[in-house]
Amino acid sequence: MKKIIQSIEQVAILKYSLKWSLLVLPVALFAGSVVALFLFLLDLATKFRWQHEWLLYFLPFAGIAIVWAYHSKGKNTSAGNNLVMDEIHKPGGGIPVRMAPFILITTVITHLFGGSAGREGTAVQIGGSLASFVAKKLKLSAEDTRILLMTGIAAGFGAVFGTPVAGAIFALEVLAIGRIKYDALLPCFFAAVMADIVCRACGIQHTHYHIDFHEQLNSVVPYLNFDYLLLVKVVLAGFCFGIISYLFSQLSHQIKKQSQLYLKNKYLIPFVGGCIVIALTFLAGTNDYLGLGVTTFSGSGTSIVNAFKAGEIDSFGWAWKLIFTTVTLSMGFKGGEVTPLFFIGAALGNTLAVCLGAPIHLMAGLGFIAVFAGATNTPLACTIMGVELFGGDNILYYAVACFVAYYFSGHSGIYHSQRIAIPKADIVHKLEDDK
Repeated sequence: MKKIIQSIEQVAILKYSLKWSLLVLPVALFAGSVVALFLFLLDLATKFRWQHEWLLYFLPFAGIAIVWAYHSKGKNTSAGNNLVMDEIHKPGGGIPVRMAPFILITTVITHLFGGSAGREGTAVQIGGSLASFVAKKLKLSAEDTRILLMTGIAAGFGAVFGTPVAGAIFALEVLAIGRIKYDALLPCFFAAVMADIVCRACGIQHTHYHIDFHEQLNSVVPYLNFDYLLLVKVVLAGFCFGIISYLFSQLSHQIKKQSQLYLKNKYLIPFVGGCIVIALTFLAGTNDYLGLGVTTFSGSGTSIVNAFKAGEIDSFGWAWKLIFTTVTLSMGFKGGEVTPLFFIGAALGNTLAVCLGAPIHLMAGLGFIAVFAGATNTPLACTIMGVELFGGDNILYYAVACFVAYYFSGHSGIYHSQRIAIPKADIVHKLEDDK
């Protein structure tokens, strides 16, 4: 009897796998294709801005156009990633399919005119809106719609960064701090892998990062298969990465709150934000902090790629990028936070490596993933991302940096729709009880 039950269970699992392989196929195909188009247009916009630096002076007017478009035609799509997460938590009116073209076009406009933004938010919204569209067409149940929306997040994230495993884990982990529900694990994995394949098939080439660090053990304790002194430095760096994640989140929320408080006209907010970015560019004396920041027009200067090299970047480049990005994204412009977080983390890792006497390649890579882990409260996904981007040789250090950053970043991540399922420390319970 027990064997019969087990056989029936395996048949049910097989049916479940086949069902979700078919359901996520259109989501992955659409998301992978649209993300590929988005990355192609983003690359064109970035190169065009490099060749025409005067476009920066039109950033305030571009901001007005973006806010007008969302206000007049976008309906509730301006909520962005938070709308997708809210629909997963509690299905309501759905996600308008117009979110995909709106966020794609407005993100490209933000980058074309010099706004400091990323691309993850755009990819996630593209995947979420397309998944919602497919769910409505197929008239799926509320539970199946919830899972399909999660596959949209996984597909968008996996395709835009070329990290499908991290994309699948991110979709599960980002919804609630301290809790992962595995009911959508296989669908999210299917979606992320297929969307990444489609995106690459469209000719998209992702930036390759390399950590040229091979550990040589000199431990006096033969049973420790790691450099304990380096591990201490990684813990200290992880603490710094977590604090900067917290600062990024808090500054983003405060700039948005204060701008809405003091600038009553909704069109004045992006105009002032654009003017601030222009002023910051003059103050910094460089265009390195505009746009994505993966690389620069000349190849030299402060960028993510150069953060993995010694003596190539400004020691305070991470602080400049933090200010540029929080102003851009909190005052009406569109895009994601993740690539700027990569920039901030890699640049900070470079600076900390010099201060701590640690390998620059390694610390830049740790900052790359750990600041992101702290700001999004997704330490597992970011550890896996480190393996997919840099290789698995240093996974212990990836995990330590991401986990420490996660704990010290607090509970105020960049997504306000992210719920707290299990607080990071008992002190949170005590503070709530005191209230």
